Amino acid sequence: MEQTFIMIKPDGVQRGLIGEIIGRFEKKGFTLKGLKFTTVDRSFAEKHYADLSAKPFFPGLVDYIISGPVVAMVWAGSKVVTTGRKIIGATNPAESAPGTIRGDYAIDIGRNVIHGSDSVENAKKEIALWFPDGVTEWQSSLHSWIYE
Repeated sequence: MEQTFIMIKPDGVQRGLIGEIIGRFEKKGFTLKGLKFTTVDRSFAEKHYADLSAKPFFPGLVDYIISGPVVAMVWAGSKVVTTGRKIIGATNPAESAPGTIRGDYAIDIGRNVIHGSDSVENAKKEIALWFPDGVTEWQSSLHSWIYE
C-alpha cells in the first residue's frame, strides 16, 4: 500500500481540529501507520521545507511551523497521496471546495491547517525525515471491507 505524510499545522492544533482531521482519513478507509505530537525546531523546519527555500514566503513559513506543536502522521492506502490531497483541498483555502479540510476550516493561505505530501516520491522523503525509525506495520481488520 502507498503511504503519505500528513501534518496538522500549529493553527490546526490550536483550533482543536486534530480529531476531526484524523477522523476524515479514517472514515475514508486509510490506515494510520505513524503519529507524533511534537514541536519543530528551526533547522528541522528548514529541512522539511527545503524545496521552498528560494520563495519569498519561506522565512514566514518556517516561523509559522515552529510557532507551536504539530501532529505528524503517516497514512497508508490505495492512492493515498492523490486522495489525501483531495481530502485536504487546494493550498489556497479560497480555492478549496466545501467538504475539504481547507475548504471547511481555513480562510487564509498562511493558516491553512494541514500539510500533505504532493507526490509518492515526496511522501517517501517526508516520512523518512519525520519518522527515521520507521512506522508501525499492521493491517486493520476492516481491510477486506474496504478493498477487494
